Amino acid sequence: MKKKITKLLSRPLLHIVIVLISLVWLLPSVGLLITSFRVRNDVMSSGWWTVFQHPFEFTQYSLKNYTHVITANGMGQAFLNSLLITIPSTIIPIMIASFAAYAFARMEFPGRQVLFVIVVGLLVVPLQMTLIPILRVYNRLGLAGTFIGIWLAHTGYGLPFAVYLLRNFFGALPKDIFESAFLDGASHFTAFFRLALPLSVPALASLAIFQFLWVWNDLLVALIYLGGTERVAPLTVRLSSLINSLGQNWHLLTAAAFISMVLPLIIFFSLQRYFVRGILAGSIKG
Repeated sequence: MKKKITKLLSRPLLHIVIVLISLVWLLPSVGLLITSFRVRNDVMSSGWWTVFQHPFEFTQYSLKNYTHVITANGMGQAFLNSLLITIPSTIIPIMIASFAAYAFARMEFPGRQVLFVIVVGLLVVPLQMTLIPILRVYNRLGLAGTFIGIWLAHTGYGLPFAVYLLRNFFGALPKDIFESAFLDGASHFTAFFRLALPLSVPALASLAIFQFLWVWNDLLVALIYLGGTERVAPLTVRLSSLINSLGQNWHLLTAAAFISMVLPLIIFFSLQRYFVRGILAGSIKG
């Protein structure tokens, strides 16, 4: 009886703790959102929480900050550049890693384990060690400052983790399904597209979230290989330049920062139901 009472009391307490942690975690984002709608004088004279003292005055604020940032500060073009960089840099490594992971998990060939160990070993190589050698190669090939160059860079940096995650997930799939397909005359090509990929949607979705968020929020790789050129500069590079040019205009900086947050939040919440399931299956099983 005591155990049941303790269990019943612990559940509401746990829910309260989770809600409090969530509120504390969301507080900076809420402050950023409110500040992005306020005018400069209000931002400099009072905190964002003072808006709740006079909530009806908040309706007077408009979207002028967002309009100014998008039109006058080039954030609109930077947003498009981030999309042009992030979408291919997410799709390409997932496609390549899917083929490689299936080969490591389901196909027998000489040196399979050795190659897989080498691929996993690349996870511990610091990214910073590769910047100068690859940049020299890019300068010789004319890939520096181009979308193709940044696509290849993000693909190379994301492949080791993608192959590791998907290989473990493919290895955890029931062998009986593949054996039955092979007995019916299916090839590895058919098994990959008809069985492996449809059954691996959670792992593919979780990997897409990781890769998308990493590329979208990346500053170092974009700054090194693109050089800060406005024609191809993503949001992160543009935001870093706005810190210098708009150092006193915090209301514009918050608007620019929130623009960069919107799409990753949409991607995460739309795929979150696959996230935990894909990560657990790819890291524990196999």
